[in-house]
Amino acid sequence: MEGYLLRSLLLLSIALAASSLSQTCEPKDQQSNYVREMLMGCWTDFVGENKAEIHILNLIWNTDHAVFGLNVNISRPLILIVTSSNEAFTLFQLNKDVKVYIINSKIKTVVTQPNVFEEDVPDKKEKLITWAEERFGGVTSFTTLQNPSLITLTEAEGTKPGSSNCVLENEDITRKNFLEIKTNWHKSCTPEPQSLGHDEIHVINIKEESAVRNVSLLVKTQGLSLFLRGPKGTTWTFLREDSWKIGSNNDIQLPQILGRYKASYNGTLSGDKAENVQRMALEYFKASYFTSYSEIELNAPTLFLVIGKQNNLTETSTAELPMIKEMTPATTASTNKMPLTMELYTSPDYRLPLDPETRLPTNKRIYAEISGHAIGDIKLTLKVNSCIMCSKASCSVRRELPFILEACSVDSCHNSARLSFSLDQLQEVTSTTWDLECSVNVCFGPHCLGVERVKRNLEVIQSCQPPDQPCFDFGLSGVLGIAFGGFLIGVLLIGALWFIKIKTGYPAGLGMRSTAVNFPGCPCSSAKRQPVSSNPSPSENSSANASIGSTQSTPTSSMA
Repeated sequence: MEGYLLRSLLLLSIALAASSLSQTCEPKDQQSNYVREMLMGCWTDFVGENKAEIHILNLIWNTDHAVFGLNVNISRPLILIVTSSNEAFTLFQLNKDVKVYIINSKIKTVVTQPNVFEEDVPDKKEKLITWAEERFGGVTSFTTLQNPSLITLTEAEGTKPGSSNCVLENEDITRKNFLEIKTNWHKSCTPEPQSLGHDEIHVINIKEESAVRNVSLLVKTQGLSLFLRGPKGTTWTFLREDSWKIGSNNDIQLPQILGRYKASYNGTLSGDKAENVQRMALEYFKASYFTSYSEIELNAPTLFLVIGKQNNLTETSTAELPMIKEMTPATTASTNKMPLTMELYTSPDYRLPLDPETRLPTNKRIYAEISGHAIGDIKLTLKVNSCIMCSKASCSVRRELPFILEACSVDSCHNSARLSFSLDQLQEVTSTTWDLECSVNVCFGPHCLGVERVKRNLEVIQSCQPPDQPCFDFGLSGVLGIAFGGFLIGVLLIGALWFIKIKTGYPAGLGMRSTAVNFPGCPCSSAKRQPVSSNPSPSENSSANASIGSTQSTPTSSMA
């Protein structure tokens, strides 16, 4: 019995350990703390007559028969303007100080109330704002909602300090504390307990029956791991660069790349069930945990999501969030820059980077490595176009810098490029502080983006010799070459002297003069030597008789 109990406990512990190593969770109809939708809106400090706030709700439906609840039972004056993409039914709960204006009769009320009015005006966003400003003097807020199930305006103050002008931009509606929204397009869950001390892994699943084809993502937290699953044809577009790990069964569009990064998940699991998608993420990242799971059921042609824990997000500016209507791969890529850095080295092994304060001599070769910020697991290539040297004094002196591209392996040059150059052209100038600036193309496969620039400060010192008197630095090979050259020249000279001796006899300089005439073809050793007079005649001292090869027919004799 005891053995059976021990085996049962052992099996139970193994099962619990296995379940903890492969956690999953069941999604519920609730807004995620990590993934939220962002749509067009504004939020101002405007207050109308009798301190009444003017709020506009722009409702978008992906169904033909929409039903939602609207609760505006608050105790202060308020004007609510509601427009809808198609017909919807609602039940109002209104206070007597609240007035509701329904645009173009697209919203039907279950119970008729005296403070609900209908207006036939243009329902385009900008034109609706213009109408409200003309009618009520301004707009306190404009909020776009997709498929809401319940909208509640709370007692919280609906104004925001700042501008009084309603300028539409992509916004996170969870910041509007005067609104409580429940939607029927988003489910989420968070596994318990949370794995502390690990990187965050967020899973987003778009259900297979959804018609979403383009999803734009703004990731507000660095170092995340994202697993993105959607129907075939879905494209996930990131609006700015950062350091993430990304896995997906769909194409990915990144800010630095004009082309698409193809699907990276090639596992065995498939389908859109929550448990399967969660296990896909665990399989891809080789992890036993994930941070959050979000499930989206929405048939909108576009979707804009922000990812990051809600209470850790900072205020988002308009510049960070491009308008949805402008979000195409080309414009998204052109509005983002890839941060580049440059390190300098004195040797081609690229091991020890130079300190930025180091002064560089003009007669030494310098090695540089330009690196880019990596995105996920994607490998980018950098192509250096040109480099210039510009003096610090308002760039009064400008020099084109010739360089040589240095070869390196794919592993050592991941997201980087290497080159080398010499500063010898700066010998003639007096400036010592310079800016080195290179223009670089960031490329992914055959696709290259616009030119990026990287800059580095340089301190330059002149070498010991002027340009017309270069320093010669001979190594062992140079010394051996000079010695062998001298030896070879000596051998050739000796050989030439020996050749002259054989052909002409002993030279006069050795005291072996001969007055005999040597003809071509006759060896000098066969000529008969003539007696030499100790008193030569005057004719022999003349310049005419001193020439060799004379044409005299009879030799003159000085014998008595």
